[in-house]
Amino acid sequence: MKRAVLVICDGLRADMVTPDLTPNLWALRDEGTHFTNHRSVFPSTTRTTSASIATGCLPGRHGLEGNCVAIDEGDGLVALNVGHPAFRDRLRAATGRTLLVPTLAERLKNDGGSIVYSNVSPGAAYFQDPDGYGHLYHRDGSFGPGLQRLDETEGLTVSHDADGDAAMTDRFCDEVLARRRPRLAVLWQCEPDHTQHAVPLGSPAHHAVIARADANAGRIADAVRGTADGDDVLLIVASDHGHETVGRVIPLEDLLIEAGLKAGIESSDVVMASNGFSAHIYVSDEARGRLSDIVRFLEGQEDVGDIFTGNDLSRVGHRSDTKLAISVTAKCTDAVNEFGVPGINGAFRDRLSGETHMGCGQHGGLGVYEQGPFLIVRGGGFDAGGRSGAETSAIDIAPTILRHLELPSGGMDGKPVSNDGP
Repeated sequence: MKRAVLVICDGLRADMVTPDLTPNLWALRDEGTHFTNHRSVFPSTTRTTSASIATGCLPGRHGLEGNCVAIDEGDGLVALNVGHPAFRDRLRAATGRTLLVPTLAERLKNDGGSIVYSNVSPGAAYFQDPDGYGHLYHRDGSFGPGLQRLDETEGLTVSHDADGDAAMTDRFCDEVLARRRPRLAVLWQCEPDHTQHAVPLGSPAHHAVIARADANAGRIADAVRGTADGDDVLLIVASDHGHETVGRVIPLEDLLIEAGLKAGIESSDVVMASNGFSAHIYVSDEARGRLSDIVRFLEGQEDVGDIFTGNDLSRVGHRSDTKLAISVTAKCTDAVNEFGVPGINGAFRDRLSGETHMGCGQHGGLGVYEQGPFLIVRGGGFDAGGRSGAETSAIDIAPTILRHLELPSGGMDGKPVSNDGP
């Protein structure tokens, strides 16, 4: 039987996959094909990229626009943190749906099924299978088909850290790979991302959690080999995005209010949703007349980098016919931090989360290093020791899995990767 296993080391940038830091991943490159020009989506956030990996589609197609988004729950636009465990249900109540396109879990519901183990935020985990077509295990709630909540004895009860990732990996190897053997098994570690938000990149604490994540990936690679039992197993080990260092925090929402372009901090006319190194600006129908003034204001801000509005939103994978009117990035440089790690960026102040800390890691924009995750594919006909420089993306993972499982991937933005790229 053909099966697929996907392992995500959250937030591990490609230039940190080295013989010293990640010996298991480095060895895995020699067992499979290493894609050297792999990219995230925009914004390069876990929740958005999780949905893109699950659907093979860009954010504008699947509808989850960022780590933080604005929706109208009946009283006008309001910014919400997608990572909160209740967000999935709030989105469904407000819009009548979750994602706009099928996930891998839905496509596999009658063909061997899927099992997801995830230790990231609830939102990032739940949008792997938001409508309950397979089994999804997370510390804030585990669900079976039909979103039937599993009791604590069956659910995943681990800590949100490297120890929790290790415990999750133990159970994944013993239960999912060795016994249950679904057509698709996914394990998504919270590290090194979780710690990178709180410590300087390149610091001893940072290197320590990279080593833990690498060890877990190595154990899974060994377990896949040991439990194949004649099955043709495709193993994909990757990250969803990278990290860069927070060099400054930009109070964009306050600046919009001071300029008279937003009525107040809680107003629903113009709503900013920070995604770390980028920000989405949602504009109500009543405030659309201010749009050109807002763009001109942003063009005059020294800390603002790229500005996407109107048809330009499609250049970064978003639609131009929704309340999302503008998306901006911060200016970034290749300067190094105190530990010699390149990539200094600006973060937009976020009232909804506490993940931004000066001098520590963050992501969400278009910086070279945050947009540089890694991708290694073993088995399924991929060459041992192969190396491809063709451009690949997070949206190519799902169609690659479906091609291996000999299932259709119609309707996806991504394409299956090969030894020569997509």
